[in-house]
Amino acid sequence: GLFVTDYFTRTPRKLSPFRSFASIELFHFHIPEDTVIAVWNLITFKEQGGTFGDQCPDRSITVYFRSGAPSVINPLHTHFPRDTAVPGSFALTLTWTLPNRTTGVFNVTSPLPGDWFLAAHLPKDEGKISVKGLYEECQYLFQPQLIVQRLVNIAVLYPGHVTEQSMAPHNRSCLYKVFVPSYTSRVLVEVLRCRGAEGCPLWLRVRAKAPPLHNSTTLDCREHSPCQLAQDLPFWQHWYYVLVEKHPGVPGTISFQVTVQLTDCSRPSLARPPFLPSSASMNMPHSFGSAGGLALGDSPPPTNPNSTKHSVPIPVGSPAGEHCWPVRPTLRNELDTFSVHFYIFFGPNVSVPPDRPAVFVINLLPVLDSGGVLNLELRLNVSSLCGENVTVFGCLNHEVPLTSGDNASVTCETESLAGFLLSVNATASLSRLRIPYPQTGSWYLSLRSLCATEHGFEPCTNVTAEVYLRAYLSPCINDCGIYGQCKLLRTNNYLYAACECKAGWNGWGCTDNAEAFSYGFQLLSTLLLCLSNVMFVPPVAIAVRSHYLMEAAVYIFTMFFSTFYHACDQPGIVVFCIMEYDVLQFCDFLGSLMSVWVTVIAMARLQPVVKQASVLYLLGAMLLSMALQMDRHGLWNLLGPSLFALGIMAVAWTARTIRRRHCYPPTWKRWAFYLCPGALIAAAAVLLYAFVETEENYFYIHSIWHLLIAGSVGFLLPPRAKTSRRLGPLPRRKGCGYQLCVNEQEELGLVDPAVASINSICTS
Repeated sequence: GLFVTDYFTRTPRKLSPFRSFASIELFHFHIPEDTVIAVWNLITFKEQGGTFGDQCPDRSITVYFRSGAPSVINPLHTHFPRDTAVPGSFALTLTWTLPNRTTGVFNVTSPLPGDWFLAAHLPKDEGKISVKGLYEECQYLFQPQLIVQRLVNIAVLYPGHVTEQSMAPHNRSCLYKVFVPSYTSRVLVEVLRCRGAEGCPLWLRVRAKAPPLHNSTTLDCREHSPCQLAQDLPFWQHWYYVLVEKHPGVPGTISFQVTVQLTDCSRPSLARPPFLPSSASMNMPHSFGSAGGLALGDSPPPTNPNSTKHSVPIPVGSPAGEHCWPVRPTLRNELDTFSVHFYIFFGPNVSVPPDRPAVFVINLLPVLDSGGVLNLELRLNVSSLCGENVTVFGCLNHEVPLTSGDNASVTCETESLAGFLLSVNATASLSRLRIPYPQTGSWYLSLRSLCATEHGFEPCTNVTAEVYLRAYLSPCINDCGIYGQCKLLRTNNYLYAACECKAGWNGWGCTDNAEAFSYGFQLLSTLLLCLSNVMFVPPVAIAVRSHYLMEAAVYIFTMFFSTFYHACDQPGIVVFCIMEYDVLQFCDFLGSLMSVWVTVIAMARLQPVVKQASVLYLLGAMLLSMALQMDRHGLWNLLGPSLFALGIMAVAWTARTIRRRHCYPPTWKRWAFYLCPGALIAAAAVLLYAFVETEENYFYIHSIWHLLIAGSVGFLLPPRAKTSRRLGPLPRRKGCGYQLCVNEQEELGLVDPAVASINSICTS
């Protein structure tokens, strides 16, 4: 056949260490129908400071693949919530082949068409809290690319028609496809009139949705006569692919005929008529009105003039007792994103008769509904059992209802189908099922009542069970509980939800408490972070005593909002918020930076030099507010104002040193007992904040930060400025006299105010 190659790529994204599903990078692809091979090219490279990160350490990258919906991953091996079904996915780990770049290739032969999702992440780290902009971080970028090859002009088989085919010596196989409409209970493919070789050396393979593989359902026509391959309970509204493959080493041309028969489950003794009008063309609902309702067939596509086809009436048998039951639709009510309720007509209480199952269909929209959680709840009305030992089994299957026998209803599995089983009885009257990231399409729930006997389960007689049925779509499982937050995430145009846990809780629904913080630990961490701000009381007292009233007001502001910000910022249940979180955070950051600003400006002693020094305080408040609004966690929000204030202080001190021709501050006691200890304490606090603080030690390292910063302010804040005084003129003596000129007192208050230093002797 003719192949067409399609190429898809995505923008590189920065990967993050895994903490929860909210920290992964999700990529969405769409694979077209009739694809025979899909090749993912996985490109990963390092960056540091805008250049290649050759010095960055090698960190393994894990990539997950899943068709139909995002992967439900669990790299930390945490516990899932109760009644949660975990769909499978395929994982691949990439290793580095070059210092700054690596490439991985993942091939999928005959992939399922539709949506495919890739999830990638780095391994979990120690959770270090780094200051933004302090140093160039290593970034690991991941870019997936997809190359698909698909066949065009695949021959279409029409039910009830025979297609003749000749396979040349250089051809090894012929591929066909047939569309299976709703309410089809059986697909029968048969190879007829095989000529050109002895014993019909052909293999017959059938697969749903995609071309067959080597492990697909296979029949050797040489060993089976007639060569018939049947598929019971096929997927509805999908293409089935038929591959006729020649045995190796068979010379010459082989001619044969292929035919397909579809059994209508509402009329098990008859094959589906080929020219019955489709239900869509007659505007009929996709459900039955009664147990023996008529399922309308789908009209075939136009006949290909290059192939020879004609109708052959072939009677098709079916298993005994195989027939359709009414499929009751559900009403979709969208409340919000991933908040959808499915209501049953004349529900939510449904009756399950003893002689037949009750079947319901839940339709999930493509792409829109696969990012949430499908929830199902069954509650049995015990009073409706009339004392009988009745068990109601519910079987949830994707794209086809499973109602073909007692064993299937109990196990909810066949050779080609696997569903989810629920059961309720008099002792356990409630059953729940949660499916995170469900595949879209039609989900069928089949309810059947069976009575327990000595020989196992048997059909009940004259007992109609009543069941309360609730089906809905939610963003997260139980809204992530009290120790988690349900986040709505987006990748390009695809929306999905995930839990972000806190206080040491983990798991898909934040229900795994293996590493959870106890209540006492949460209370201790909250008290440490809040009460450590009491260390600002001594600086406030020193500022008030030294007549630094503006500085004292700033320290009180910082102490107040830092206390209540940390009381509101706790991850657990020991939380107390007096305002909105964003307001508290802004005021805490502003108070911290303003405390640094006013302290350094006070150390500069600008009042005798600049008459309006208070302008600097107001200017600092406005500039800091603007910087915090732009980026609250940036490094220069802390360093910028601090360096600017230190520059002002350095200029002021240098000017005094030059004017006085003496080092300022002039006394060694001020340097030894105040300035040097205060600077060392502040430097230790900055080092702890920038290089030691992690998520695990945050509560006590940040408390130490509060103590050190408040302590450094007490050392660095200058003492009260002494007012300059002049001694009055001395009594003049007759003829000659002297006038004593007294200069200013030392600003730092280390000179006794009663002692006057003589600056000069003036001759009167």
